[in-house]
Amino acid sequence: MDSLAVSEGMAWTRARRFDVRMLLAFFAIYFLWGATFLAIRIAVLEIPPFFTAGVRFFVAGAALYTFMRLRGQPAPSAVQWRGIAIIGLCMFVVTYGALFWAEQFVPSGITSVIEATLPLLTMTLEVFVFRQQPFRWRMLASVALGFCGIALLLLKNGEQSFGAFPCLVILAGGTAWSLGAVLTRSMPLPKSLPLTAGAEMMLGGAVLLALSQLTGELHSFPDIPLRAGLALLYLIVGGSLLGFTAYVWLLARMPATRVASHAYVNPLVAVALGYFVAGEEVTARTIVAAALVVGSVFLILKSPVVRR
Repeated sequence: MDSLAVSEGMAWTRARRFDVRMLLAFFAIYFLWGATFLAIRIAVLEIPPFFTAGVRFFVAGAALYTFMRLRGQPAPSAVQWRGIAIIGLCMFVVTYGALFWAEQFVPSGITSVIEATLPLLTMTLEVFVFRQQPFRWRMLASVALGFCGIALLLLKNGEQSFGAFPCLVILAGGTAWSLGAVLTRSMPLPKSLPLTAGAEMMLGGAVLLALSQLTGELHSFPDIPLRAGLALLYLIVGGSLLGFTAYVWLLARMPATRVASHAYVNPLVAVALGYFVAGEEVTARTIVAAALVVGSVFLILKSPVVRR
């Protein structure tokens, strides 16, 4: 009886420890990633946007890539580096270059709602362009619902102090991310997801730093105030390293659609932080638009085709 009790106690302890790790991992992808929108906003108001994005991804990517190589992962082949470069260009240079630039003008909460359309854009490309998913009317209705939310958000009236153009830039950048996500299935890439992501971030960050130089941001080295520097440090450590590590850890243990639930939690976290921490205005139009986008993402991720 004593040995049975000890065994049961050990099993309960292991289950409890597992639950704590799971809780912390979901906290990372829900709240650490959700807070990155506010951190970007804080950083780019005081540091040039391409420089900020380049430093974030080059430092985080180099650290992750080096760590995986030291753990014995083989270096990518020449063909794999070509795939890494293409994906990195789409998902980090175009997407985050657009995002960091636009957040100079668009509040973090609004940005997060627009970025929440990434699953909708990806599904649109998979179904209508690359024909990787069968057409379903339910999917079309879900995508239409989400873009109705974006259209509502972009309708100009006296409530908003930003123009539609920066929002469209974010949306275009999101399309590049979705294109990269779809191309990932057909590109020759290393088997290790962390190694691949580290290489993509590292190359993307290097290109963003070159873009910063070409656009004149580095004619003199940018002055980095403490507040903006701390925001950049958070993006590197919390957003890229801790958040991505938690994401990969969860993917190895949970259904992908459950992990993808961060897509409709992140904007809620970002809007709340923007309102309570940064004093960003949240109008009735913003709330309705966010509800439409988050609802459509929820329907997409719950689709039986996506689950398969």
